[in-house]
Amino acid sequence: MSMNQTAEPPEMFTGGALETNSYLISTPEGNILIDAPEGSAEAFRNHQIDLLLLTHGHFDHVWDAAEVVAQHGCKAAMHPVTEEMLADKNLLRRFGIDLEVRPLKADILLREGKKQPLLGRHFDIHEVPGHCPGSLCIHDPSAGHLFGGDVLFASGVGRWDLPGGDKDLLLKGIQTKLLPLPDSTLVFPGHGSHTTIGVEKTTNPYLQDH
Repeated sequence: MSMNQTAEPPEMFTGGALETNSYLISTPEGNILIDAPEGSAEAFRNHQIDLLLLTHGHFDHVWDAAEVVAQHGCKAAMHPVTEEMLADKNLLRRFGIDLEVRPLKADILLREGKKQPLLGRHFDIHEVPGHCPGSLCIHDPSAGHLFGGDVLFASGVGRWDLPGGDKDLLLKGIQTKLLPLPDSTLVFPGHGSHTTIGVEKTTNPYLQDH
């Protein structure tokens, strides 16, 4: 498959107060849902989901995670830090939301690494903390797609003023792990519209002086 010329764009749902994106992608052995914002369980109720992959543990990305797994009987993949966050039933209260998060254990623990097999397709997993500890960016080389969570946005980067945030760590991770990807790589972020590595490399104001 040529780089993002013939790859189907992922099906997207945006939900919750922070307008958080989730993406459904097809692989040879089933469908992967990336992130689970509020409303995603209902939005994808009638879809087949074989794996839920969480980019990081912030509440707006994991709100419906346990519900998605319960509905579809699917496995959950995440970074070990994200699993720790989801084990904290007071996670939402730490963000000022008076609700308990439903705990969810990982079936697959993801860490930095190339060519990691998930449902018959190989992904490159980039760990890019600085917005949230354990943040993962999921690169699908065969499609030319990068699912960036809250690391890289169109004309922006993830905020670093939340617990565990680190501006220098975030920008270094983007520069060393994401910007070397092909310029044509389509970036599907956790919020807002998609962009490309090439556009962000040359125009993103947060990345021009580093």
